[in-house]
Amino acid sequence: MREGWRIDLVQMGNDEKFSTGASQAQTRLANVQEGKAAAKLLGVRDVIMMDHKSGELGYVSTTEMRNQLFGLIRHIKPKILFIPDPYVTYQPDRDRRYVGLLAEEAWGYSSGRTFANELERMGFPPYGAPEIFYYSAERPYRAGEGGVRKAKFVARDIGETIAHKVDAALLLNTRNSAWVARRTSLTDMLTVNGYVRAFVEQMARETGAKHGFEFAEEFNHVGPGEGIPDYALERARPKR
Repeated sequence: MREGWRIDLVQMGNDEKFSTGASQAQTRLANVQEGKAAAKLLGVRDVIMMDHKSGELGYVSTTEMRNQLFGLIRHIKPKILFIPDPYVTYQPDRDRRYVGLLAEEAWGYSSGRTFANELERMGFPPYGAPEIFYYSAERPYRAGEGGVRKAKFVARDIGETIAHKVDAALLLNTRNSAWVARRTSLTDMLTVNGYVRAFVEQMARETGAKHGFEFAEEFNHVGPGEGIPDYALERARPKR
């Protein structure tokens, strides 16, 4: 955003289960509103809600979700994709793995005419994003973990933006309260915010120490011209 990029955020789940004591409808409304406020602070241009039930993506048709991602990629035509890394081990949130796998397949095949022919007839011709970053949520990568084969492990210095990242994280009050409650006995919002701030800063500092920065984020990255990883192509290829 600071360099003039347009940022669009796609959320597959509806966040209806991330709260303490609220109904699913109340939880969804609060999390969506707070998430959009955090995205706005970070300069996100548009938040696109796909509204599948959180925690239940494993029961949704993979073809349906993959085609939705095809449509989004072909409509937005992103230069860079950021997706949750489905190859992170011991991932407690299965939704992240499902979304990561499907997003990787959509990236691999949205440029071909073999898939989603109906989208081309609707005016969305094939398009493939030339660059992709896989990220590990809520903890640094472990040695040799994540995005395999053609992906390269890279780090980015976020020293100038860490305060901005913390401020955005602190806007997620409903989710933060539920997340902290699962780990501690803390309940009042002031203490919860302190915990979240410390966590975000510690993770960025720990990641930075691995790469020679004070604060950093790290990714598995496939750049322009490096091609779609074979494992993504093979997994998405139709079976006979």
